[in-house]
Amino acid sequence: MKVAVLGAGTMGNGIAQVFAQHGHSVVLRDLEPAILERALATIDKSLAKLAEKGKLGPGDKEAALRRIQAATDLADAAGAELVVEAVVEKLELKAALFAELDRLTAPEAILASNTSSISITRLGAATRRPDKVIGMHFMNPVPLMPLVEVIRGQASSDETTRRVVELARALGKTPVEVNDYPGFVSNRVLMPMINEAIFAVYEGVATPEAVDQVMKLGMNHPMGPLTLADFIGLDVCLAILDVLHDGFGDPKYRACPLLKRMVDAGWLGRKSGRGFYKY
Repeated sequence: MKVAVLGAGTMGNGIAQVFAQHGHSVVLRDLEPAILERALATIDKSLAKLAEKGKLGPGDKEAALRRIQAATDLADAAGAELVVEAVVEKLELKAALFAELDRLTAPEAILASNTSSISITRLGAATRRPDKVIGMHFMNPVPLMPLVEVIRGQASSDETTRRVVELARALGKTPVEVNDYPGFVSNRVLMPMINEAIFAVYEGVATPEAVDQVMKLGMNHPMGPLTLADFIGLDVCLAILDVLHDGFGDPKYRACPLLKRMVDAGWLGRKSGRGFYKY
């Protein structure tokens, strides 16, 4: 199958790698050549690690890399049977991209979004094929995490859902089908926990280290919520909380003022070198 992955950031390059590893021809598209170069280097490194651990056979790494075509032109996605969008979490940008994909791709192509919280129904409504628009929410790091949250929009068809579920299984993932409400299941449950952990720091209940230690040792979490927030990106956490707050109109999803202040300061977590911890 020919697959187009739009956006070559952390999620996009992981998604491209997984499809290429499993024999699919992939167009990885981003606006910036430098981002594409970094993405291909990251994929190369990731595949090398898998080969070292014996999870890839001889020649599999090179074969996977050969299946990935880097592109800056959206027109290169035209022949794809499946498009997976993984650009920044902004509804207007995604909706405009889906409208353009609707014009570019064959009518039978499935248009999927890796969004972590934005409405699949709204993205479908930007196209003339809402029955073929669906959420395919991979987890970070994509090559290692087994879950794919398959999100059905209001108009997503049974056939589209079936095909995406089967495809996710063929990638060695575990698909879990959910319906289209703000935050779906993963972030509707996770983000209020992270937000509450930030409130605990904001209110002086405990240090970030103490909050994380309680959740790791007491609740058996492999990673504390504030370490996880830094890993996800504090700007991403804030964006998802805003979607939850806007979508439900419930004050329990109100982002902690400390989170807003840290994002304003550019303390975004691991990717900026500083968040609740220094990197």
